[in-house]
Amino acid sequence: MEENKEIKPRTSPKDFFINLLSMASLYMSAGSFIALIFQYINIFFPDALESRYGYAIESAYSTIRFAVSTLVVAFPIYVGTLWFMNKEYVGAPEKRNLRIRKWLIYFTLFAAVLIIMGDLVYLINTLLSGELTMRFVLKVVTILAVIGSIFAYYLQNLRKYKIE
Repeated sequence: MEENKEIKPRTSPKDFFINLLSMASLYMSAGSFIALIFQYINIFFPDALESRYGYAIESAYSTIRFAVSTLVVAFPIYVGTLWFMNKEYVGAPEKRNLRIRKWLIYFTLFAAVLIIMGDLVYLINTLLSGELTMRFVLKVVTILAVIGSIFAYYLQNLRKYKIE
């Protein structure tokens, strides 16, 4: 009698590094995008204490240059790795259940929840201390929007393909 055993896909070095590169480029892209938005918030809503010294605007421009440079490199790599992996999944759908992929997705969800929790704790603490400013609220909303989008995308991906 033959048993009906599910064949578990094996992770090749190529799969390992493509998945790792995809997540690393996602983290770099998200961090750079948040830094970019933060600097525009700093420029449009300057801190009165920082603006009188003049270095704040130069620092913001420097950070903007670095964030844009990182985005120009990292985001296309992220999109390219997603495209490559999705192309592979069409031919071999079982690769969606690779152990490395599951670990990285669950780690990303875990990190996203921790960041959102920390952001909300910081928001409540700032609110309770009476130091709420438009600049602060915009930065909190930026983090919630970016990290929340990443969380929603990967959670939806897990549910859609029933990855456990």
